Amino acid sequence: INRSLSPLSAFPPQCDQYKKGIISGSTCKELCEEHSLLFQRCLSSSPTQQVGLCPAPGVIIKCGIEEALKADSNPASAPRRDVVLFDKPTRGTSMDEFKEMLLNFLKSNLGDQPSLAALVSQIITMADVNQDGKVSLAEAKSIWALLQLNEFLLLLSLHEKEHTAKLLGYCGDLYVTEKIPHSSLYGTDVPPFLQPLLPTALQRVLHQWVAPAWPRRAKISIGLLEFVEEIFHGTYGNFYICETSVGNVGYNEKYDFKMVNLRKVATEMAIRGFLKGRHCEQNVDCTYGQDCTATCDKLLKQCKGDVVQPNLAKVCGLLQDYLLYGAPLELKDELQKQLRTCMTLSGLASQMEVHHSLVLNNLKTLLWKKISNTKYS
Repeated sequence: INRSLSPLSAFPPQCDQYKKGIISGSTCKELCEEHSLLFQRCLSSSPTQQVGLCPAPGVIIKCGIEEALKADSNPASAPRRDVVLFDKPTRGTSMDEFKEMLLNFLKSNLGDQPSLAALVSQIITMADVNQDGKVSLAEAKSIWALLQLNEFLLLLSLHEKEHTAKLLGYCGDLYVTEKIPHSSLYGTDVPPFLQPLLPTALQRVLHQWVAPAWPRRAKISIGLLEFVEEIFHGTYGNFYICETSVGNVGYNEKYDFKMVNLRKVATEMAIRGFLKGRHCEQNVDCTYGQDCTATCDKLLKQCKGDVVQPNLAKVCGLLQDYLLYGAPLELKDELQKQLRTCMTLSGLASQMEVHHSLVLNNLKTLLWKKISNTKYS
């Protein structure tokens, strides 16, 4: 656990910065003055992913401390945390200059999308906590610090979609989201410390034992396929799921799919930036995250720019065990055939448009026909 925030600490360091006027945010008052928003317990043991549960039902507090930890690795040269995170924009920056900063930042992270001007306006509105039509220095510094966090940027970029957690507020670089009740595709997952000890076959049996009924799984799967559809050529560019596992996807009480861990999703710009000019000997050297892999040009010994396996193929691999177990007999053969076709899709540009859409829509239609006009729909 990072020493700057113990799991029992109800008052994070952001409150000191808030009282000094360094930061601002829509939940600072609740967190630091009214104390109606408190840290109850840590949900993460990772020092770079501080996640706390608060007493309010269905609410999670997340702390963006990745940059602080990078600085901590060299304490002799590291400035204080509030200087590292809240140094931009500087005093005297005009509103037009701040908007230009935001636009350039979004272009470098999401690509030059025609919709970015609307996203800048949304960010400015969110930053104006007291709704006075102006953005103070503390408000600007807070929203800028938050944008440096990958998950927060993705929450903003995908906020119009129903498949991500709702952003409920923030204070400095701390932000509050709704809690997704079931944080695994199977409703519950084998604890990480047990996974190396249990054979894969046993883990599969345990998953099948705790999984929702098949029609519920079909509904969740349709939501996951819709999410894949949304992030491919989305409003703010392309996004890739770079760790496709049952522990990163989940659902709510109504069995609507929810993406649990947006830290495992990357923008196309981030992946291309990682691959550009990267030296490689084999394809595995061109892997971003866990499974966003590009081809290694063996002659030039450099990574190519396109991810080999698209989101849809990886998701279908995830859904194979999930959907085939307990599937209706009259559906099983066709479902297996479609999932196999889906898993063989490549990330080549020539395949990405029509073919992918056809495969995805066929699979969604097959599942929907089976559960439509029933209580599960």
